[in-house]
Amino acid sequence: MSLSHAVTRTVLWLALCAAAPVFAQTAPAPAASVTNLESVVVSGVQPGPGLWKVSKGDHVMWVLGTLSPLPDHMQWKTDEVEQTIAASQEVLSAPSISIKPKAGFFGRMFLLPSLIGARKNPDGVTLQQALPAEEYARWETLKQKYIGSDRGIESWRPLFAAVELYEKAVKRSGMNASGGVKDAVRELAKKHGVKVTSARYEMLIEEPRAAVKTFKSSTMEDKECFSQTLNTVEHGLGQVAARANAWAVGDIEALRSLPMGDQREACIQAITGAGFAEKLGFKDVPQKVEAIWMKAVDRAMASNAQTFALLPMEEVLSGKGYLAKLKAKGYVVQSPEEQDAAAP
Repeated sequence: MSLSHAVTRTVLWLALCAAAPVFAQTAPAPAASVTNLESVVVSGVQPGPGLWKVSKGDHVMWVLGTLSPLPDHMQWKTDEVEQTIAASQEVLSAPSISIKPKAGFFGRMFLLPSLIGARKNPDGVTLQQALPAEEYARWETLKQKYIGSDRGIESWRPLFAAVELYEKAVKRSGMNASGGVKDAVRELAKKHGVKVTSARYEMLIEEPRAAVKTFKSSTMEDKECFSQTLNTVEHGLGQVAARANAWAVGDIEALRSLPMGDQREACIQAITGAGFAEKLGFKDVPQKVEAIWMKAVDRAMASNAQTFALLPMEEVLSGKGYLAKLKAKGYVVQSPEEQDAAAP
């Protein structure tokens, strides 16, 4: 059991993995206008992207870049991935995070009442009170379209309301958060008897009751995260769908060319820059997650002839991402295009 549903949902924005969505950056439009073009996503059997090759000497790691969201009605063709996993000694999971309260079963049961309302703004502040009038008008229009008349969400912090709106809009657009990729990889590893190693950073909350109290009473500078999410839902779902399609059909060039934007960074900053961040241990979570994954790679590459790994596509493609940092450490990193060009 995690510390709370609300805190866990928040920390998901910190996880450097496929769970963290990629957003396009666009300028806001008038509140009365919802001009986002209807997104069209691919369906049927699709190959997915090629694998990146990371090597040092005779040891190799094949990396599959993951993406969220993906087309809902896509069937991923896993032949190449299955062959690669079957020939590997280990599968390294994507970097992730979990939160655990330091409490036994009864302690967790007594903790439950304090979790009620953790998503809410402190002091009963509503979204209408917390947001500028123009921003709230935009929210009302998009909320009616994608969420409906739910009044309970009006008491939520802007960040949580933004996450809910984004998830509903993505689902309406024919996409889903996982695409089943991670589950498929685990099943293939199980099928071929290949061990799966978790690269997860576990946060242990020493005083869970105090942590929940601190979280519930603290404010967050999350209005920029909220505003950029409205921009994405209003105008950027077509680009989100385009990225999902590019992953599905294996179009690496398109994945490179489509803008990533910085909404993810704005939402991470809303958490790590909050007053409770240091007290609860959130402040340097991205760095700790990265360190654990990098350490797991060093160990796997030293001990295995071949390893298969999952990594969020933004960390694969970015010049500051995990693969770029592996290259800086002396590993040889080749994209699918570079492998094709080097083939005889």
